[in-house]
Formats: sequence, C-alpha cells, structure tokens
Amino acid sequence: MDVTTDVLIVGAGGGGAVLGIALARKGIANLILEQASGPPQGLRGEILQPNGQAVLDNLGLLDALPPDASKPVRLFHFLRSGGERLCTIDYELLPSPFNRALVMWPNVVHHTILDCLQKENPGAVRFHAAFQSFLWKDKQIIGVQAEIDGASVQIGAHVVVGADGPFSHVRKAMGVSASVHQYKDSYLVAALDDTEGLEEGHYYVGKGTILCLFPAPGKKVYVLYMVSSDSLAALKAQGVAALRQQWTTIAPDRRRLFDSFEQWTQTAYMGTGRVRAKTWAIDRAVVIGDAAHGMNPHASQGRMQAMVDAITLADILENCQRSHDWSAKALQSFERSRRSHVTMLQRLADEEVFFWNTGNPILVRLRDRVFRTMDANRRLQYQVLSATAGLRATAPFGWLDRFQAAGFLPDPQANHVPVQHQHV
Repeated sequence: MDVTTDVLIVGAGGGGAVLGIALARKGIANLILEQASGPPQGLRGEILQPNGQAVLDNLGLLDALPPDASKPVRLFHFLRSGGERLCTIDYELLPSPFNRALVMWPNVVHHTILDCLQKENPGAVRFHAAFQSFLWKDKQIIGVQAEIDGASVQIGAHVVVGADGPFSHVRKAMGVSASVHQYKDSYLVAALDDTEGLEEGHYYVGKGTILCLFPAPGKKVYVLYMVSSDSLAALKAQGVAALRQQWTTIAPDRRRLFDSFEQWTQTAYMGTGRVRAKTWAIDRAVVIGDAAHGMNPHASQGRMQAMVDAITLADILENCQRSHDWSAKALQSFERSRRSHVTMLQRLADEEVFFWNTGNPILVRLRDRVFRTMDANRRLQYQVLSATAGLRATAPFGWLDRFQAAGFLPDPQANHVPVQHQHV
C-alpha cells in the first residue's frame, strides 16, 4: 500500500467532513478523498435547521461561524400566488436555544467545517482525488485504488465510507442497488439585493408554482423559483425581463426586489432527486448522506441528516475499532438507528411535492385549505415544524391529523403544544 489509514472517506461534503472531525477527536485515523479541486464555491441557498445547529454546537463550530454569515429567521409565511396569506409557521414554537432557522451565506458552513478539519487533522482532505475501485484480499475489502492529482495510489483501510452523493461510486462498487429518482421540478436560485429590509421568509404557492423568498446575510435575499427540470435553456432564452415579470405576477408586492435581478450570473440551478439504497453497509464499507438517502429539498434536511449520519457513524466506528470488527453486522447498526428517520423525511418531502408543486386545481384547493387550518392550529403546526427542524423522528400527521388538517373533523387539541417544547 502507498498509504494506510483506519477509515477512508470518499467525499468531503457535509457528511464526510463532519465524520472526519468526529473520528479525529476519537483518535481514529482517517483520510478523505474529494474529487473537486478545492472547497465549494458559487451560489447556493442554504438554511441551517435547529438539529443542524445543535450538531455544529456540539462540535464547537456554531460559534465559529462568521457572525455576519447567518440570518436568524423566526417566521415563514405561506401565501397564495398573488399575495394572499394562507399560513404562518413560527419557529418560536420550538425549544430554546435553537428556535430559529439560520439562513446562511453560500458555503460558509462547509468552509467552517473544512477549516476545523484542517486544523485538527492536517492533510486529512486530499482534493482532486477520485475513488476508482476497492482493493480486495481473500474476498475482503482492504482499501481502495484512487487517483490523486493524476497519480495512481493504493490506500489501505479497515473500512471505506461512501459520502460521495446520490450517484455514489462507492455504493456502486459495493454492489448495492438503489432507487434514484429525479423529480420533474427543480429550482432556480438567485441572490438579489434586499431593497425592502426583508426579515421573514415567504413561500408563494400557486397552480404549479412555487416562489420562495428568504432574507439572507449581507442585505441580500435568496429567491428560489420552481422550474421544470428540462426548462432552464428555454427560460434563459426568454430573457431576464420575462423572468422578472413572472416573479412580479406571483408576488406583486416585491416588484422593487425583483428589479435588482439584472443578469443570469446572479443565479444558479439546483436539481432535485431522491435516493433509496437497498442497504447501507456491507463488510468493511458503508454509505452515508445522499449516497444512502438523498431527499427532496422540501424536507430542508439534506445537509442536516448527512451531519447526523456522521456523528452516529463515528460512534459505531469507534466500537468497531475497539472490537476489531468491521463486518456488515457491526456496521448495519448504523442503518438500523437511522433509516426510519430519513425514510419518514423522504415521505414527508414527497407528500409536500405532491401537494405544493401540483397544478391540479382540486389538489390546489385542498392544499390551501390545509394551510389555512394549520394557521389556526398550533398542534398541527408544531408537529410539521418539529419534523422540518429535525427534532421529530416519527411522521407529523396520522390519519386523524389528516382529516383534521383538511377541515373535515374538529380538533379539540388545536391549541396544545407539548409543555416541554413550549418556548418560555
């Protein structure tokens, strides 16, 4: 072997980099291969949910985020296309201290994690490094064949972790089948100058229409606009002025904001997909994050769940190190502890896609009716919010809840929020 380590991680994204830090603090040697040439750059909208804030806080990284790189947001309003308010979701319902969503400046969280990793485990991340295949001995994985800066390298490891995204090469090399679903709708993301002092989030939903406005640091506003996954070229061909007009029709009270959209360089494209790997672990190899369970951004939990994966897996790998047991049986305890939660979030996101993205007029009316019910029902609002915030491991709505949310049955507990979760 050219290099040896205890744990070889493929992918230095949110899950892989956090895993590197957690393992280093446990004294477990690790090396991370990242095919990109350096830390991520460019525009992306990012909301750090309460469970993600708690993970970073436990790592000592929440306070390490630059103070001008986040925007705490308490209220998120859902409105019909045109401006009529349907529902307001209040993060104040959640327990302190993590009872706000943090809208982040692009890539700041990731850079902070990578900076910490570099300080605590210098040289742990190898950029411009691609996984190629497993190395085997006696039908057992003993490491990987990789290419680093164009050179072929053999790396020995007790276990290989695939944190390399929805089209994971590690997962494929494991021989693990996966359902990879690409949604027909994706998002155009824009960062515009905040001309109006926006302090609260706004979701405009219509017939096959979603336009989201999030106040962002640096006197900016993130705009997320739902578009068909194959329509970007046609959208650009229509021109900037046409897109401004589309946004103004949906949110006429934000015309001044949209006037600051002048060129396509203010935008980025965000595809959407879902991954369901049949299993997450085999002998000496395991996948985490999007490689195991990518989900639609409606869940607002992609990065959060990858980070939770990392913390959970670090504890399991510590046990493996102690027992010298890197078998599928030992590693699959990670999957057993995590799969039900992420499956619930995937289903919740798909249900939101079905109702929020719909162009069906009957479903639109039902969706708007549910939003109006939730606006007056603190119990249902809390249940959905706690799932979105990553604080709930079970589905927010049972069948009775669904009938009550649709207004078909009264809810005698409409104003009840669990006492331990009420904000004081």
